[in-house]
Amino acid sequence: TSSHTRVGILNNPSSKIREDNTAIARGILAAFLTQNNSNLKSFLSKLSKEETAKSLAAGTKITKFLVPGMDDNTFEKKYNTLGLDIIKTHQMFCQEVLKLLPGQMAVISNGR
Repeated sequence: TSSHTRVGILNNPSSKIREDNTAIARGILAAFLTQNNSNLKSFLSKLSKEETAKSLAAGTKITKFLVPGMDDNTFEKKYNTLGLDIIKTHQMFCQEVLKLLPGQMAVISNGR
């Protein structure tokens, strides 16, 4: 609710990392890297719905879920070139540094 809040996402998957099971994670990362805050928020809201996850798992392209105002070309280019190494790095950080179990969720705060 505050415009002074920052949000980041770290992926800590519980299964083997593959392109077919990381569409949402890669979509979130690509959106964070390419979109402004208002479009990012709308897109993340859309991605967080269970129907969206089911649709993506069934083979729907992520571009179907882009929201008006998004820079479609920049997003798509980043999404298509975002490798799995970044997700593997997130997973390693979560498990080695934060001591989370695979798939375990956490909220980390570094406020004043």
